[in-house]
Amino acid sequence: MTERLEFTATEKEQAISLYQRLREQIAATLQPDDEPRMRSYLLQTIEQSQVSRNVFGLNPILLAFQTAQLIVDEIGLRRDGVLAVLLRPSFEQGALSLEEVRLQYGPSVAHILHGLQRIQELYQKNPVIESENFRNLLLSFAEDMRVILIMIADRVNLMRQIRDTDQLDAQREVSEEAAYLYAPLAHKLGLYKLKSELEDLSLKYLEHDAYYHIKDKLSETKKSRDAYIEQFIKPVNERLTEAGLHFHIKGRTKSIHSIWQKMKKQHCQFEGVYDLFAIRIILEVGGDAMRDDGKETRELHRREVMECWQAFAIITSMYQPNPKRLRDWLSVPKSNGYESLHITVLGPDRKWVEVQIRTERMDEIAERGVAAHWRYKGVKSESGLDEWLTNIRSMLETSDGLDAMDQFKMDLYEDEVFVFTPKGDLFKFPKGATVLDFAYHIHSKIGNACVGARINNKVVTIRQLLQSGDQVEIMTSTSQHPRQEWLTIVKTSRAKSKIRLALKETQVKEGLFAKEMLERKFKNRKLEMDESVMQHLIKKLGFKEVSDFYRQIASGELDVNTVIDRYIGLQQGEGPTTGNNVAESAANFVLDESRLPKDHVQEDVLVIDRNLKGVDYQLARCCQPIYGDHVFGFVTVSGGIKIHRDDCPNAPELKKRFGYRVVKARWSGKGSSQYAITLRVVGNDDIGIVNNLTSIISHEERLILRNINIDSHDGLFSGNLTIMLDDTNRLESLIKKLRTVKGVKQVSRL
Repeated sequence: MTERLEFTATEKEQAISLYQRLREQIAATLQPDDEPRMRSYLLQTIEQSQVSRNVFGLNPILLAFQTAQLIVDEIGLRRDGVLAVLLRPSFEQGALSLEEVRLQYGPSVAHILHGLQRIQELYQKNPVIESENFRNLLLSFAEDMRVILIMIADRVNLMRQIRDTDQLDAQREVSEEAAYLYAPLAHKLGLYKLKSELEDLSLKYLEHDAYYHIKDKLSETKKSRDAYIEQFIKPVNERLTEAGLHFHIKGRTKSIHSIWQKMKKQHCQFEGVYDLFAIRIILEVGGDAMRDDGKETRELHRREVMECWQAFAIITSMYQPNPKRLRDWLSVPKSNGYESLHITVLGPDRKWVEVQIRTERMDEIAERGVAAHWRYKGVKSESGLDEWLTNIRSMLETSDGLDAMDQFKMDLYEDEVFVFTPKGDLFKFPKGATVLDFAYHIHSKIGNACVGARINNKVVTIRQLLQSGDQVEIMTSTSQHPRQEWLTIVKTSRAKSKIRLALKETQVKEGLFAKEMLERKFKNRKLEMDESVMQHLIKKLGFKEVSDFYRQIASGELDVNTVIDRYIGLQQGEGPTTGNNVAESAANFVLDESRLPKDHVQEDVLVIDRNLKGVDYQLARCCQPIYGDHVFGFVTVSGGIKIHRDDCPNAPELKKRFGYRVVKARWSGKGSSQYAITLRVVGNDDIGIVNNLTSIISHEERLILRNINIDSHDGLFSGNLTIMLDDTNRLESLIKKLRTVKGVKQVSRL
C-alpha cells in the first residue's frame, strides 16, 4: 500500500491559503456543486493515500494548487483549467476516470485532462525533446491549446520548487527539458515572462557558477546602470513630449540567461556585453473609442504605426543609430503576434543602447501572450462581454475563446514566410522555400549562378530553408551552373520552370561542345566523319535523340575513343566483340582477330592478358583510368572488358568475388589520346581563387576544362574539376601547380 500522504504544517497552511485565494478569483465561473465536490475529492484523495510525493519529495496536491494559482495569475485560465489541474494528480494515478470527471465536472474539464494524458503519452514515446519538430508536434498534438498552457505553467512551478533539492540528477533532467522544450513553447505562445523565468531557472540549476556570477555583477552595477538610464531617458522624454506624443518610458535589464547567451556568442566577459538593458517607449494611442464592435480599425492601426515611426525618427535624430540592428516587427509581426520597433543607438558616453518602441496594445500582447493577442482581434463572448473586456484572458474559458485559440494554433503554422533583401525589400514565399527559390525570385541569372547565401550574416547552402524575418544575401559564382537535382531543392513553380529552361540551354551548349570535341578527335586520328555512318552508330548505340548522344559524351558517360572505335568498326562492317551476354572466365576470353580493323592502330593502346591488342574495352567510370595508370581488366556480363585502376575503390571486391573474370592489362604506345579525370579541390573561399585555378588550366597546352562545380560553406569552398588530359605525367604536373595557388588546401584525384 502506498504510504499515506501527510501534509506538514507549512504545506497545510499554504494549501488553505491558495484554496481560499483561488475560490475568490474564479468564483464567478464556478458552478453550484463545484466547490463541495472538489473539497470532498481532495479530502478523500488525502485520506485514501491515492497519491504520493514525487521524486523531489514534493506534495503533488500542493503542487497542483500552486500551478492552478499560476495559470490564473499569469495566463488567465479560470474554472475548467483550475479544476483540471487540481484533479490531475488522482487522474494520473488511476484513482479517477475520464467518465467520472465528465459526469461530475463537465466535458470541458474532461477534455483538458484527456489532452494532458495524450501529451504525456507522446512525451514518453519520444525522448528527443531538443528538436523544433518535437515542439511543433506537441502543439499540433494538443486537442486544446489550454493543455499546452497548463504544461508550461506546471513546469515553471516545478522549477520554482526544486531550488534546494538534493536530487541533482533529476533536477538537471527537469532543467534541460525546461530549456529545450518548455521555454521555446512559451516563446511561441508569446508568454515572455514565463519563458524568461524558465530560462533563468534552467541556467541557475545547470550552470550555477555562471548564473551567480552574472547576478552578482548586475547587483554591483545596478546603481550606475539606473543613473545612466535616467540620463538617457530625460532628453528623450522632453523631445517626445514636445512632439505631442502620449507615452511612458521604462528601462528593462536583460535576463540573466540572455546576458549569458550573449557572453557565449560574443566570446566575452560580462563587461563586454554592451546592451545589458533596453529602453522601452510605450505609446498611448487612443484605441477603445475607435474600435467598431471590438474590431481594430484600419485607422487605429495606421495611427499606431505612424506614431511608432514618429518616435523612431525622434530617437534616431538624437542618437546615432546602428542600421544593422534595426528590427521592424510593425510591417511584419512575428507569428505569435509580437509587434514592435527595435533599434540600437549610440547613447551618452558612446554606449550602445537598445530602444524598443511599441503601443500599449503591442506591449500587452508582448507581456501577456496569446490571450491579449486575441482581445484585439475582436473575439466576442456570447455572455459576459463586459467582464471579458475587463479581464481579457478569461476569454480562454468561453466557447468563442476556444475558437480563438484554435485560430491562433493555425497561425503558428503559417503557410508563408517573409524574408528581406539586404536593401530591406520584402518578399513572400511558401513555407519550405529555400535559398535557391529566393535567388531565382530575384533574377534567373542570379539563380543560375547561386552557390549559397548569407542569412543574417551566416553563410548557408542553397538548400537552406527560409524563415520569416531572415535577411538574405545571395552569393554567386561565374563557374556555377544549374543541375538536375536543383529541381528537388526548390519549392516554387517559378524557380522550377527557370531551372528547366536553364538545363535545356545547358544541354544544347554541352551538345555543341561535345560535337566539336568529337570532330576534333576524328581530325587528330586523320579520319573523315561520314554523317550517315554516325547517325547509324547513334541508333545502334540505343539513342533515340542525337542530343542525348552528345549529352552523354559531354558528361563523360560515353567515352570518345570508344565511339570512334565503334564508328570504325561499323564503317568496316565489324560485328560485336562477343555474341552472348554470359559472363565468361578471363581464362576463356578469346580475341576474334578477324573482326579487328586492319588499317588503324592506336598509338596509345592497352595490352590485355597475353599480349592481346585491339580488344573492345571501356574505361571504368568509377575510377577514370588514364594512360600511365596501373590498371587491370574485368570481363563484364555483356562480354566486353572494363578497365579499372589498381587503386580503384571497387578493385578489392572485384578481385575477391570475381577473380576468375580479372585479366591483366597495361598501357602501350605514346599516350596521344586525351582522357577525362576529376580533381577534388578544397580551399579558402577567397575572391579570385577560382579564376586562379582555371587560369592555370587554360594556359596549359592540350588541357581542356570540361566541367567545374564549386560549392562554398562557412568561408571554405570545395569543388570538382573535370579535365581532359593525356597521361599521368601531365596529371601530376597539374596537381603540383594547382597546389601552389594561394588559399588552396587540398588537391586530390577522385
